[in-house]
Amino acid sequence: MQVTLENSKNTKSDTLPFSRTNPFQAKVLKNINLNGPGSSKETRHIELSLKGSGLSYNPGDALGIVPSNDPELVVALLKEMKWDEETIVTVGKQGETLSLKKALTDYFEITLLTKKILQGAAGFTDNEELQKLVLVENAAQLKEYCYGRDLLDMLRTFGPWKATAQDIVSLLRKMTPRLYSIASSISANPDEVHLTIGAVRYTAYDRDRKGVCSVLCAERVQEGDTLPVFVQANKHFHLPESQDKDIIMVGPGTGIAPFRSFIQERAVNKATGRTWLFFGDQHAASDFLYQSELEKYQHEGVLTKLDTAFSRDSAQKVYVQHKMLENSKELFSWLENGAYFYVCGDKEYMAKDVNEALINVIEKEGAMTREAAEAYLQDIQKQGRYQRDVY
Repeated sequence: MQVTLENSKNTKSDTLPFSRTNPFQAKVLKNINLNGPGSSKETRHIELSLKGSGLSYNPGDALGIVPSNDPELVVALLKEMKWDEETIVTVGKQGETLSLKKALTDYFEITLLTKKILQGAAGFTDNEELQKLVLVENAAQLKEYCYGRDLLDMLRTFGPWKATAQDIVSLLRKMTPRLYSIASSISANPDEVHLTIGAVRYTAYDRDRKGVCSVLCAERVQEGDTLPVFVQANKHFHLPESQDKDIIMVGPGTGIAPFRSFIQERAVNKATGRTWLFFGDQHAASDFLYQSELEKYQHEGVLTKLDTAFSRDSAQKVYVQHKMLENSKELFSWLENGAYFYVCGDKEYMAKDVNEALINVIEKEGAMTREAAEAYLQDIQKQGRYQRDVY
């Protein structure tokens, strides 16, 4: 099945470099599930060809994918509103036109609701519930309603509608590209870019929900298909310029992605600096992403230390920050020796817990007060030795 978003001839791209506004159609070379049987997760390892694109990247950079919406969700919207999929609608500031089905599939964001969308929609219905929800004094309820719901929820809940398809799509935002940390080094994989993407699936408000881009990659993109991509540089997350610097990397789950690229790059460049990785997930048997690769690098000496935390394999949940505390003496000596410290992954909990663990390590091993430990960490950050890629 082809899920490309191709321009008929891609004429634009003959003259312009590939970018966010002019993505390259990258061919999918490999798309596999990294998780083993029995895992509650699905993490895709995707290899894409950059042949002929002129695109390049550095370890730490991200790849943007311009996704298309789930066809089943598009069909549900058309059915709910009894719209004709062939209706022509205007999109964008240039007055470009597309069929309604194509606009809902490729052009508009249909899985997110905003205050602005609901306020605009209130003009197309007499539904009292919606009129009340958009009142200034109900801002908190409005925000709560938007969280975890999509366009279909809104259309089902607040009808009947006095709106054309054009009226409704005019309320929507343009599809935003999804950014993923690159999981490969171009020196190790010329003309290729690799990604590590966790499929997002959950149930909310009596409906199954799917991450727009992650589930596109997990369910609908086959080897041989193409994906529209561009490279997004990340100036604040990169390897030390000097090959002899030690690096400490904390990347549980899909947070492993940029560190796979760091390790590959260091292997190619035969870096003399030591490399230490903290990786964590649920179960060692099914969720140890890139296990054989990492063990091979460890065996070859490219990866000096590998510490893992599998939270569901023991009675007490063990996470990466616990492994840091267990190794506090050595961790602090690496920092004192000028090591760079990197974190990638969940911003909400993991990155905060890792930051807290780091302060505890410095406080304990440096025999400092909490304030002094925080100042020490701030100083490392100023030197560019504490870098985070969190989302």
